[in-house]
Amino acid sequence: MGKYNIIDHQDTRSGFGEALLELGKTNPKVVALVADLTGSLKMDAFAASFPDRFFQMGIAEANMMGTAAGLTIGGYIPFTGTFANFSTGRVYDQIRQSIAYSGKNVKICASHAGITLGEDGATHQILEDIGLMKMLPGMTVINTCDFNQTKQATLAIADYEGPVYLRFGRPKVPNFIPMDSEFEIGKGITLKKGTDVSIIATGHLVWKALEAADALSKLGIDAEVINIHTIKPLDIELIIESARKTGCVVTAEEHQINGGLGDSVAQLLSQQLPTPIEFIAVMDIFGQSGKPERLMKHYGLDTSNIIEAAKKAISRK
Repeated sequence: MGKYNIIDHQDTRSGFGEALLELGKTNPKVVALVADLTGSLKMDAFAASFPDRFFQMGIAEANMMGTAAGLTIGGYIPFTGTFANFSTGRVYDQIRQSIAYSGKNVKICASHAGITLGEDGATHQILEDIGLMKMLPGMTVINTCDFNQTKQATLAIADYEGPVYLRFGRPKVPNFIPMDSEFEIGKGITLKKGTDVSIIATGHLVWKALEAADALSKLGIDAEVINIHTIKPLDIELIIESARKTGCVVTAEEHQINGGLGDSVAQLLSQQLPTPIEFIAVMDIFGQSGKPERLMKHYGLDTSNIIEAAKKAISRK
């Protein structure tokens, strides 16, 4: 897999929890709010260490968002925590009016995103959240790929002024981004250079994109792999540079085909550099209950799907 190797397997939500505790120790303005899911969001350590800065809001997500917006007026940096479905769909009006429209410095931290939530099924497996959030003016949208990058992102957004949506997941996945690597909001990372096809991935699909590139190399295909952890603002320069070099693109994400990373990349390319593009995403259908890996295969979000999409994109050059 080139210079990227699996360090261990960890859930990305634990990266968030570890970073939140670190922020609690270093930044007295950081406060945390949770909607009845302290353990699931790995916010236990922060709650135990800083009880005066931790607010258990109960199953009242809309109230949590409004309270978080209010806390920013006093100079605090609130981090809200609940499942991605409840962080976006349930509270869209409050986010739109009280946070995005008002430009409040709230960090909306969302766990259990996508179909890798698994057995809880379609009602909890939100696959529309990136689209919902990126359409809000002024909202920064980040979707991390592993434990280390989630920790890096959590630390970074505390220093960023403005509303942020940070998306991460439930299952243990390969942890491969070095903890000492640079994380910059709005700047993608080229994990592997290539000349034949650009694979632009986000979240849990980044490691699968690296696996696909490794398999493609054995077929004589030199794939470039880019980790787009920040979907908004998009790293326009990096994507255009890569697409110009390879001449075709594959996007890969654990999200609906409508409204996610693929949409953003396609819009960019259509405006600046028309390029053949293939999409790895959930094809306008709800999820279902099942084991995460089985669901990823069922919905076409696996390494083999990226390989086939790359071949198809190359054939369209």
